[in-house]
Amino acid sequence: MEITQNYTPYQGFFKRLTVLDWLYAVALSMASLFALSRFGGFMDVYEKGVLLLAAPTFAWLGWHWKPVRWLIPLLAVLSLFAIHLYGGSLDMANQKFFLKYLLSSQSAILWMGTLFFLSTLFYWGGLIARSNFGSSVGSVLCWAAVIMGFTGMLVRWYESYLVGMDVGHIPVSNLYEVFILFSMITALFYLYYEQQYATLQLGPFVLLVISAAVGFLLWYTVSRDAADIQPLVPALQSWWMKIHVPANFIGYGTFSLAAMVGLAYLLKSKGYLEDRLPSLEVLDDVMYKAIAVGFTFFTIATILGALWAAEAWGGYWSWDPKETWALIVWLNYAAWLHMRLMKGLRGQVAAWWALVGLLVTTFAFLGVNMFLSGLHSYGTL
Repeated sequence: MEITQNYTPYQGFFKRLTVLDWLYAVALSMASLFALSRFGGFMDVYEKGVLLLAAPTFAWLGWHWKPVRWLIPLLAVLSLFAIHLYGGSLDMANQKFFLKYLLSSQSAILWMGTLFFLSTLFYWGGLIARSNFGSSVGSVLCWAAVIMGFTGMLVRWYESYLVGMDVGHIPVSNLYEVFILFSMITALFYLYYEQQYATLQLGPFVLLVISAAVGFLLWYTVSRDAADIQPLVPALQSWWMKIHVPANFIGYGTFSLAAMVGLAYLLKSKGYLEDRLPSLEVLDDVMYKAIAVGFTFFTIATILGALWAAEAWGGYWSWDPKETWALIVWLNYAAWLHMRLMKGLRGQVAAWWALVGLLVTTFAFLGVNMFLSGLHSYGTL
């Protein structure tokens, strides 16, 4: 008698893991436990929970997407080296060579912006010239920008505590910081899809929106001295900020990515760059998956925001302009996904809808801060 054994997808997945995968997970767990033992006294119960969950979360990410396995250790090495150079004094930022020109938060973020601009140029050069080399250079530069951007954010987190123990906070509290976060998230999701679909031809479009964000960031930095680290306003002095804001910007980043893929879809469907872009099926699939991921995280962020509002202001929903426009964004993409799954929405209508959705998302993200006021006024320009 032949006995067959059925494996679940998870059993099959774990059987495919290598020794390096398990070593990576063990190293993350040890680092998490060391951080808990070393700095646990400064953390509340929620922060300890986030720290402990970080190891399995990033292990899972590294198992599914191999570049994460070298990205996280590299970011750890660069940021810890910068912390070592500071030696507990913020004055070292202008005295140590590597801090002044490379690893202080402002230097690293300037490098991030420069590398994103160069990446955009090489991606477009590769697309126009039909050069895989140019597009490959653009991809490498995009990865380099991600490395410098995340290093800058991690070092800025440490720098905020050098300003003052009562000032220190995770760097997701103002427009300067969240524009960096937006650029990082959008770039990472693009690089993931670039590898998954083995195509470099979406880079020119996605990097346009990232470069626009970096351009705004540079203007905002120069005109408002936005790079200066400021204490948190009372409304932001909450552990909810650490999870609400990143979840929100995963939504913003993936919605923006989907819009730029939608633009590529429209150009190809009208005969422009037809022989240089991926197939319409690939473009449609990336657009759908980006919106699905973004909608999931945006929903989580909205729920977390309501819980935060109840703690800070005594009510889950107050129809504040930011809340109202967040609901408009949510309804827009809920309708897009409903039409996709129930009515088979495809083609130019879906692409136009995703592109117009970027305008709605941009107003919710930035326009509300510029033109409206409310409980979220701490984010005004």
